[in-house]
Amino acid sequence: GARRILADMAEVEDAITDQGAPRGRLRVSAALAHGRMTIVPLIAAFSARYPAIVVDLMLGDEVVDILGGQADVAIRFGPLADSPLTARLIGSTGQVIVASPEYLARHGTPVTPQDLLQHNCLRFNFRRAAPDWPFRVEEREFSLKVAGTIEGNSGEALAQLAKLGAGVARIGAFSVVEEVRRGELVVLLEEFNPGDVEPIHAVFVGGGAMPARVRAFVDFLVERCGG
Repeated sequence: GARRILADMAEVEDAITDQGAPRGRLRVSAALAHGRMTIVPLIAAFSARYPAIVVDLMLGDEVVDILGGQADVAIRFGPLADSPLTARLIGSTGQVIVASPEYLARHGTPVTPQDLLQHNCLRFNFRRAAPDWPFRVEEREFSLKVAGTIEGNSGEALAQLAKLGAGVARIGAFSVVEEVRRGELVVLLEEFNPGDVEPIHAVFVGGGAMPARVRAFVDFLVERCGG
């Protein structure tokens, strides 16, 4: 509670002193893979447009406490829980199932979702991750409970493990575009892909006391990402 009060005081002070050109320190939290591939290039352009803002970028797959003052803006994937925070949609991503050519040569290529029951599936271990993988056959959707010997909280780590031949992963399509293009990963079972889309939001504390630098950054993300 004390941290929130101090953060509120800082936000009010920032809003008063920040009425002209946006300035000050902006703390941004983003997931490793999406941050490295998408947010970092955007921050370079944002910094060129707003040189008076110091961008403090934190890349990691843990969920930061915005209300507690750990970040000003966080980029989050998937459905959002009810909270007093404000969110703006900045994009979305589909999911793909991938494995390396070496893994498939050793263990065979799955041709139906049920074949995955015979494979080592690399899974997410955080709470919001679905324990089953969804599929669609004709018009019927169903979920399959997969199993494996490795779990992780980073899509980038699971992609790297898949590339190293450790197993089969289901991860955001954006994170493996280059690996698939280079042939380091093979997309599997696309005919059974349910087409589920994961929204990507910028999450922040809104309201009248929101610093101009936060508003400028969120507006910039929406402008560049087409959310």
